[in-house]
Formats: sequence, C-alpha cells, structure tokens
Amino acid sequence: MFLVIAAKPGSVYLQDSVRTHDKGPSMKKKIAIVLYDGLASLDVTGPADVFSAATMMLAHAGRDNEGYDLSYQGMTQLRVKTASGLSFCVDGSIGSGHPLDTLIVPGGPTAEAISDSVPFLAALKRDAEKAKRVVSVCTGAFLLAACGLLHSKRATTHWLAAERLAEKYPDIRVEADAIYVRDGRISSSAGVTAGIDLALALVEEDHGPLIAMEIARLLLLYRRRPGTQSQFSTPLATQTNSVGRFAKLCLWMENNLTKDLHVDHLAERVAMSPRHFARTFSSETGISPARYVEELRLGHARELLESGAVNLGFIAQQSGFGREERLRRTFQRRLGVNPRHYAEHFHNNEGSLP
Repeated sequence: MFLVIAAKPGSVYLQDSVRTHDKGPSMKKKIAIVLYDGLASLDVTGPADVFSAATMMLAHAGRDNEGYDLSYQGMTQLRVKTASGLSFCVDGSIGSGHPLDTLIVPGGPTAEAISDSVPFLAALKRDAEKAKRVVSVCTGAFLLAACGLLHSKRATTHWLAAERLAEKYPDIRVEADAIYVRDGRISSSAGVTAGIDLALALVEEDHGPLIAMEIARLLLLYRRRPGTQSQFSTPLATQTNSVGRFAKLCLWMENNLTKDLHVDHLAERVAMSPRHFARTFSSETGISPARYVEELRLGHARELLESGAVNLGFIAQQSGFGREERLRRTFQRRLGVNPRHYAEHFHNNEGSLP
C-alpha cells in the first residue's frame, strides 16, 4: 500500500531523504487510549488509525524506531462494549502510573455518568499526571473536567454537550464552536471526526506537516481542518435553525457572493423593510444578515485556498470580499491567521501566496 503512495506525484515525505536515517534505540511514543463501556467507537478508532498510519509510514521510510506504541486501557474487565455494539479488548489497566507521551480519553453516551465514578477518576488522574499530553475526544472532556485537568483552561466538546460542560464546570473556558482546542499539555476535541483532526495535529507536532498531509491523503480525508474551524458551516447551521422563510434567500446568497448583499438589497428580495428583515432573520437563524454574508464569503475563500488557489486578489473577488486587504483583515479577525498561513495547513509548499 505505501509503495503506491511513495510513487504518487506530490508525496514528498516518503520520497525524501528520510530513508537515510540510521535505526537506533526505539523512540516510539507511548499512547494509551482509555476504554470503558458505552464509549463511541469512532472516538477510539479515528485517532488510533491516524497514529497507526504514521507508524507504518515511518517504518516504510526506514525509520522503524519512530512512530507510536498504542495500548488500550480499562479498569478490570478484559473487554468493553461500545455504544454501537462493537467490543474492544483491553490490554492494560488504567491507573498504572507508567509514564506516557499521550493519554487519550474518548467520549460517548456514558461519559458523563462515568465522570461520577470515584475509582475510575482516581485511576485516570494517576495516568494523566504521568502523561506529557492528555487528550479528550468529544464528551471525554467531562472526564478530564471531573479530574480537575481542565480547571481554568480553554476546552471544547461536542456542540450538543458544550452548554452542559460550561454549566457543570464554570471555571472552564468552553469554546463551543471549535473543532479542537489545545491549552498547554491538555487538548480537547469536538468529537466524532474532530478526534482525527486533533490526532493529525499531534502527528504534525511530532513529525512535521508533510507526514500529517500524507496521512490525510491516505485516509481519504477531504481536508485537514485547523482547530479554529467551526463545528458547523454557516449554511448548515442556518439550514438547521431556519424554519424555511429564508431558505431560498440563503441559497441565493450562497450562489451570488460577488453581488451586493447589503441588508437593504436582501430585504428587498423578500419584500420586507430592512429593519424588520434584519430582526426577523437574526431571530430565526441565530445570526445577523451581515454576519451570515461574511461567514459565507469567508467559507468560500477558505475552500478556494484549500483547493490550491494562490492569488489572493482572485480569491477576494470570487468570494465577494472585493479587495485583497479586506480578505486579509477578515481572516485575521475571524480565524487569527492570515490567508497565507491558513493555506499552509493544507499544502506542502506546492505554491506560494503573494
């Protein structure tokens, strides 16, 4: 399988000089994934496949001593049953206190209930204290919070559980819309596929962006998403919240980003006064018309950058920003990064932005 990847144009990492590295003592990073009954299987298998792919790629490149050693740890049972009915084997015990490079705590429907288990939390905390990095996936954040590991830290979880996390642990700065959040040695992700995004970020930290990109290609991921990306796209969020009155208008806006989308013109399209339109649109969709238009344009600009477009003037025109400087300012204000650096999350220096 990896021979095909190595021969593929653009697969720089496996064709590089990495094969010249001498084998030596094992430098594989130890990762433990916590298992318990009722967890979400993808919260385990998603990150695990990312780390396993990295290990196989490094071995193919002649770096057998690098990569990751994965273990799956539970309390006393030899097997746990996931929420979907799959069974995972346990090959170690939580609370051994052995040094770890990364401890991963998945989420699932039972995570919040298990966060009240004193023995489980005590064992989890012992391992967390010995880990260089601690990671939660989805509602696994409740388990980290119950151990006190998120005290006064930034964190995220699945959008459905974010409000409950903030209410139960008001000292945590919950970023409900983020794909993943990293605060010191503690990281949290929104769950489901977001655990894959966070795992890719950790691989990039350990082995560089090229291998992370190769893994994304291998796993047929549409894109590598930065942690700042929203859990919801603007069109999806609006379709979810809208009762239908503005459905046609939203679709029209999405297909006409280069036109004048000022609130006066939008109100005219739906035969409403600008003031009444702005108030009703915000009430029914949860977002102001101006913010919605900016989100649409920002989303389209991001898609252009991710697909390989490099001319910022062209991107600004096509996405409706008009001027390049307006595009740059919006990226910096909304994402905390300029378009050049955003694009570098998705491309192996195949092009350069002006």
